[in-house]
Amino acid sequence: MQKRKLGNSLEVSAIGLGCMGMSFSYGPAPDKSEMLALLRSAVDRGVTFFDTAEVYGPFANEELVGEALAPVRDNVVIATKFGFKLDPNGGPQWIGLDSRPQHIRQVAESSLKRLRTDVIDLFYQHRVDPDVPIEDVAGAVKDLIQESKVKHFGLSEAGAQTIRRAHAVQPVTALQSEYSLWWRRPEAEILPVLAELGIGFVPYSPLGKGFLTGKIDDKTTFDSTDFRNNLPRFTPEARKANQAVVDLLGKIAAAKRATPAQIALAWLLAQKPWIAPIPGTTKLHRLEENIGATEIELSAEDLSAIETAAANIRVEGERYPERLEQLTGR
Repeated sequence: MQKRKLGNSLEVSAIGLGCMGMSFSYGPAPDKSEMLALLRSAVDRGVTFFDTAEVYGPFANEELVGEALAPVRDNVVIATKFGFKLDPNGGPQWIGLDSRPQHIRQVAESSLKRLRTDVIDLFYQHRVDPDVPIEDVAGAVKDLIQESKVKHFGLSEAGAQTIRRAHAVQPVTALQSEYSLWWRRPEAEILPVLAELGIGFVPYSPLGKGFLTGKIDDKTTFDSTDFRNNLPRFTPEARKANQAVVDLLGKIAAAKRATPAQIALAWLLAQKPWIAPIPGTTKLHRLEENIGATEIELSAEDLSAIETAAANIRVEGERYPERLEQLTGR
């Protein structure tokens, strides 16, 4: 597996593994023993970068990742997140944001226990909290770094000015935000800031929450608990309109003897050497398919052709309902 560097010193596999779907969001949680085996299979295949969060479950995903990776802890990078206020009655939904320094410390201590480790490799603010100055957030993580409880500071879905302000207090190693061929907003303002400051980029949903694999169409039905049922971009009408993006990937994939998913990931890897996407999956053959994207080289001509074709495709539907979109770009 190829390696990439986030920030100045965090080396990760070029393709990481987003673990959320192993216990949260995409319908009923799969069998735990199967997910433990999948996580360990990922390590065997060279994946060293694993992404989780306390809110995934809540808590169940961190516990899963911690159990799976404990035997190989020194050989992997584990990223987790803070910043949501969880239901004190144990409900499955978050009820607000909370990035107060004392809460950040509480989350860190609890995450360390669930992850069965003494240090968090990469600690992201999951969403920017408008009620807490980002300088206070960065300062709280800086304290944790000085105490050797955290190694690196990250942000998720933060705006350019917030990134700058945080970085001035505690260097930001990575930004995790959505980025793919059907969500390219980071290109306008975010990627130039990351390049200027030397911050790595970790795209989540690099396969468009499964749509860019070519395995979903307007007739696909999702489990009633699948959060894609609530996304404007996943209405049957939007999926039908957005099939043009998948058709483009399929055409290139056929020429490269690859799959649409592999082309989507290879395109991301080709954008910048400091980009490390984290596609999620619950299936071994999909994991192997995603890893295979690192072997695909897209030439300048390939990338130009993709750019030209993509420019003529209008993606339909917002990526999130308004309530969730308001949490991004701040």
